[in-house]
Amino acid sequence: MPDKAIDKLTERTATLDAILTRSPVIPVLVVEDAAQAVPLARALVAGGIPVLEITLRSAAALDAIRRIAAEVPEAIVGAGTVLNPAQFAAAQMAGAKFVISPGATEALYFTAKDTGLPYLPAIATASEIMRAMEQGFLRAKFFPAESSGGIAALKGFGGPFPEMKFCPTGGVTEANLRSYTSLPNVFAAGGSWLAPKQMVQTGDWAGITAIAKKAVQIAKGQ
Repeated sequence: MPDKAIDKLTERTATLDAILTRSPVIPVLVVEDAAQAVPLARALVAGGIPVLEITLRSAAALDAIRRIAAEVPEAIVGAGTVLNPAQFAAAQMAGAKFVISPGATEALYFTAKDTGLPYLPAIATASEIMRAMEQGFLRAKFFPAESSGGIAALKGFGGPFPEMKFCPTGGVTEANLRSYTSLPNVFAAGGSWLAPKQMVQTGDWAGITAIAKKAVQIAKGQ
């Protein structure tokens, strides 16, 4: 690999690590009312989780990202469920500090490298890991984690791909969280249980903070 490519790979990996390792747990959030975005973000930050993934699964998602980016400076807000370059661009314009997709395409890899915005592609197989590495990415989301082999699969990936590290998402819960985060090739785990829909709808921000604190403790083995 040419020196410039190695330098770029090192820089990209370091940038992602600087963002995504700020929390051992990354909440996967579906925000249906943008007015709830800021108090939700503050509740999670108060619980020790500053890295937030707002999925583009709702009409309010981009507005939620804009509001958090503007009003909660202690949070690092990113966009998830990004499926194409148009969504990638929209997320960046809204103020997303990183982008996550549920898979990976040539177009998304190109867009990520072209814009320089930190990007976490998703993989489920060894072949997809190899493609990510060919594209210059050494960090990936493992999705859907549980149905793709879970902890056993990640242990298996560790042998042939020692430089790759993952954020397992999909089927990760409070019950199995520590089993994932204790693996040496896992830098964080993602999950939707951190912000229960009913708690968000009723504005139980103290309850969400409590869930976040507990998740951080479990993830760290405390």
